[in-house]
Amino acid sequence: MTTGTRVEILDRTSCAAGAGDASGTGGSGAAAERNGLRVAALAAAVGVSPDTVRYYERAGLLHPPERTPTGYRVYGTAAVDRLRFIRGCQRLGLRLREIADLLAVRDTGVCPCEPAEQLLRRRIAEVDVELARLTALRAEMAEMAEKLPTAACPPPEPGRWCPPDGDGR
Repeated sequence: MTTGTRVEILDRTSCAAGAGDASGTGGSGAAAERNGLRVAALAAAVGVSPDTVRYYERAGLLHPPERTPTGYRVYGTAAVDRLRFIRGCQRLGLRLREIADLLAVRDTGVCPCEPAEQLLRRRIAEVDVELARLTALRAEMAEMAEKLPTAACPPPEPGRWCPPDGDGR
C-alpha cells in the first residue's frame, strides 16, 4: 500500500496537509464572513449535525473559527476537509484522542501516514479480538438455541431458560 493511499483511506485527500488554510477559518474579517460557512452549512456539507461541529470545536479537533460581528461562527472551506478527515477516522474506529494526534501531525504539513499506519494496525488487532469474542458468543448462543426443547414448554422458572431436565439440572 502506498503512502498516498493510506491517507486517502482516512481523508480522501492527498498528504498535502499544508495546502490551503490549515486553521480551517478561511481567512479573517469580512472576507471570511463573505466566503465562509456557518455551522449549519458546514454540518450539511459533511453530513453531520451542527451540534457535532460545535462538539468537535470544543474537543479541539476543529480550530476556533472566525466570528461575525453578531457572534456567528464562520468556517473556511478547509474545515470541510478537516471534518471529512475526522469522520473517516471515526469510521475506522479511531478514538477522538487518536484523531487529534493525527490532526496535530497533519497541521504541521507533514503527511500523517506513519502514525496512521500504527493506529490502524492497533485497531486491526482490536477488531480481531472483538471478532473472536463475537464468534465465541455466537457459538454459545447457537448451542443454547439447539438445546431448547421443541415441544411445548412448561411455564418458566425465574432466572432459567428451561425447566430442569430429568437429571435435576
